[in-house]
Amino acid sequence: MRIEIRYLTSFTYSEQARESHNVLRARPTTDAYQRLISYSVLTDPPARLASHTDYWGTHVDTFDIRHPHDRLQVLAESSVETSPRPELKSDADLSWYREEDTWRYHHQFLQPSRHTSGDRRTVELARIAVEDVVSAVEAFERIGQTVHDELEYKPGTTYVGIDLARVLEQGQGVCQDFAHLALSLYRGNGIPARYVSGYLYAVDQASAQEPEEAEVEVQTHAWVEALIPGFGWWPCDPTNLSPVGERHVKIGHGRDYDDVLPLRGVYHGPADHQLGVSVRMSRETLQAVHEQ
Repeated sequence: MRIEIRYLTSFTYSEQARESHNVLRARPTTDAYQRLISYSVLTDPPARLASHTDYWGTHVDTFDIRHPHDRLQVLAESSVETSPRPELKSDADLSWYREEDTWRYHHQFLQPSRHTSGDRRTVELARIAVEDVVSAVEAFERIGQTVHDELEYKPGTTYVGIDLARVLEQGQGVCQDFAHLALSLYRGNGIPARYVSGYLYAVDQASAQEPEEAEVEVQTHAWVEALIPGFGWWPCDPTNLSPVGERHVKIGHGRDYDDVLPLRGVYHGPADHQLGVSVRMSRETLQAVHEQ
């Protein structure tokens, strides 16, 4: 499937801002199941971009606005081709995760982070999720199901930085909360896991139903990838438990939300500002693309 993405963020300041410094992570990655075709960024006021790849392998664009301005708009447009994944199969058992090399090479995705540190209930939930489980694949699937059962998708009930224990207590959250809880449970069982930021072409994030319209308005989405023996990093979307496939577009990954925040910046100016974010996705099948 070919997917076009239009990501627009705008800041409107109550008074002129004198200077701003910004870091953008909006470029889709290229991997075995996704290929970036094109990518461009425009800012208003215009700015010169500097690009690099961060420690985790995510593309980063940085730019500065060094003169007074009362608004800032950032438009990132991209086109990707996505392909389906094979069925997940592995004969490995959970003892594989106790091998020394697993910790040595993946310790950064085994340790708690700011958004994935839970409490006693989280620890107990991690234990119960894989109780009587031997297979690595079954543990992977059980944890995704556990998170989906524990939380109800409900926008507006949480905020960035909310304590994971609080999320569990209220039993509600958004996709970032589902991902952070999943990370805590995977890591709590010695399974390396990482946070993924991207987009989902769907009616909504809770059901992942494919839209009838060719173009839809969406929000940024989050899921996780866990290390599976013989398969490498394998994705799980605990928010809706749909297979991660052609309608998921990955931007990057890290330890948690903080490592792949779409746009981060600082500015000198008034404290009051208005923020607007719009993400539009449209699809084209590869057959249609090839016939053109």
